[in-house]
Amino acid sequence: MESTVTNISLAPHEADDTQPALLFIPDISGFTRFMHENGVQYSRNLIADLLEIIIEANILNMEVCEIQGDAILFYKIGEAPAIDQIVSQCKQIFLDFQNYLRIMERNDILSSPKLSENKLTLKVVVHYGRISVTQIRDHIKLMGTDVILAHRLLKNSIEGSEYVLLTEGYLNTQDPEAVAHNFAWSQLKDGMNSYEHVGEIRYKYAFLTPLRLLVTDPEAEHTDKQYPNTFSLRDYIKAPAELVLRVIQNYRLKPKWMHRVKSARFDTKKVNRIGTNYFCEMEKGGSIEMQTLQSRVTPEKIEVIEKMANFKMFPNSLIFYHLYQEEGRTLLTLEFHYSRVSVGDYFYDNFGRKQIKGFMKASLLQLKHLCEQLHQNRQK
Repeated sequence: MESTVTNISLAPHEADDTQPALLFIPDISGFTRFMHENGVQYSRNLIADLLEIIIEANILNMEVCEIQGDAILFYKIGEAPAIDQIVSQCKQIFLDFQNYLRIMERNDILSSPKLSENKLTLKVVVHYGRISVTQIRDHIKLMGTDVILAHRLLKNSIEGSEYVLLTEGYLNTQDPEAVAHNFAWSQLKDGMNSYEHVGEIRYKYAFLTPLRLLVTDPEAEHTDKQYPNTFSLRDYIKAPAELVLRVIQNYRLKPKWMHRVKSARFDTKKVNRIGTNYFCEMEKGGSIEMQTLQSRVTPEKIEVIEKMANFKMFPNSLIFYHLYQEEGRTLLTLEFHYSRVSVGDYFYDNFGRKQIKGFMKASLLQLKHLCEQLHQNRQK
């Protein structure tokens, strides 16, 4: 009798407990060199932030199995996600990662080579096969030949450091025309490597480099045409810029002006990380983690950049505060940047954007009133 199984590696075997699953491994390229040139004290904090950004960018709701130095093993049991979802996930992680690095490049906190010279970037391995999920005390361990294969593929013959690699195990679950269509922004190439005890593994790969055109430049003017995932508000505040700055940076004052924030608390687990980390407890439950990435003073303006985490609708979104001192008042521009790649999705383009705009508008108005009240009290 002819077998109905077209992919023997995905067929359940008698008396085994394996399940079909997606394996998704983002790996930080340039990690070893960066650690060597900058030392553990600084590198561990920056790398920890980058790993958190990768986890936060998980829009496929995958499970995190383990973090192995510079790589994170995600998995998702069940049918293989469609190719457009995989591409969106890769774009999300890459853009969030690069947006963060672009901002941190402006910090003069490295005693050795500048961050931009270290060329930290990402590569991603995507595989679909069968895994066994094992509980070892409080930890989850994935086992099986497909897990070994996915890890082996991090070492390959691709000449480049930022790409997505898709194995035949995953590609065989997708329509070839859909795969080609979803990589129209790059170029899919064929690859093959041979591994001991595994044999020859064929795959396709595409460089992520074209996505750098979508990375937010913190130095550039953020127009809607250039950055469609951006919107901004501005208002005049009858108070000096230095007072407005102190209010924005004081996390204890956040509940007094951030819309529907009940309380704020300092994140004691990250006291040694870059910037200030704090949690905003929301009135309707839940919390949003905020991190102050940068505060810069130039002759033209004062700039503060914060990152929002634990915000599934817009993961790793950025808030830019631009303060311009004028005679007797401050012009404050508040910008919200997000790299969510599902542009065109009705929910995010309408409901999501409407909600965040309402939040920003109410917060800006309350910030204005608070700063003006504090300034009046100082003058009495």
